[in-house]
Amino acid sequence: MIPRKNHRILVQGITGKQGTFWTEAMIAYGSNVIGGVNPKKAGSEHLGVPVFATAREAAKSAPFDIACMFIPPMMAKEAAIDACEGGARLLVCLTEHIPSHDVMEMHVAARQNGTRIVGPNTAGLVTIDECFVGIMPAFNSKVFRKGKVGVISRSGSLGTLLCLNLAQAGMGQSVFYGIGGDPMIGTTTADALRLLDADPATEAVVICGEIGGSAEEEAAEYARTMNKPVVAFIAGRQSPPGKKMGHAGAIVAGGKGDYASKRRALEAAGVGVADVPSQVPQMLKLHSIAA
Repeated sequence: MIPRKNHRILVQGITGKQGTFWTEAMIAYGSNVIGGVNPKKAGSEHLGVPVFATAREAAKSAPFDIACMFIPPMMAKEAAIDACEGGARLLVCLTEHIPSHDVMEMHVAARQNGTRIVGPNTAGLVTIDECFVGIMPAFNSKVFRKGKVGVISRSGSLGTLLCLNLAQAGMGQSVFYGIGGDPMIGTTTADALRLLDADPATEAVVICGEIGGSAEEEAAEYARTMNKPVVAFIAGRQSPPGKKMGHAGAIVAGGKGDYASKRRALEAAGVGVADVPSQVPQMLKLHSIAA
């Protein structure tokens, strides 16, 4: 699911400092925030929208499509299950450091209720000039500008850098899809690639990957079937084996998930792999992708 302007968004933890700042920014950008959740402030209003005790309660009077979590790690499982049972089609889980067993229970609840989880540890999603959900600076026109390139990234900061490189090269984006950096994410690189392949506004895709796991290798298998050009950048080229980098999922163990294996798989599937992010726009231009 790609967020659209008409999708109804419920913000869990809306009244906290970060929830308030980013919800205000989402509303200003055009996101359709219809309510928030804070059990201690249920029945009140915040940023012009009603506050509910739970997502299930919100669903009774303010049905929603997307839930966004500004929730501490130890409360994340309860909030995620609440959102799934409340009818969320998409759950954007910004929280990191959630206990592994809790994450597994979250994924079970999502499957049982037909919810797609993005994250944990995602920076969020941006549909340029429509809406955003999360903590990406969609409102910064020097970074995000309307265009034809979809960007998929485990990392919010590296994804922002790639979007900046595209904008500086006179190229814009259609969608930014931050899948998250945890080992057990709900939406994989391949899942996001399928969504962007089906998106008529997206003419090319950039994958910002990292060492660790097999996400990029699995995405390569799907990329092989695509007609849209795909370019990738893989972070962690110089990292030593067994060293955990910025994300919990970015660790190479047992000879699997290293830079070389990811690059081989992607290039074998016809995906161009940039050595540094600044090379990505030029590689796209070779496919005649313009602004």
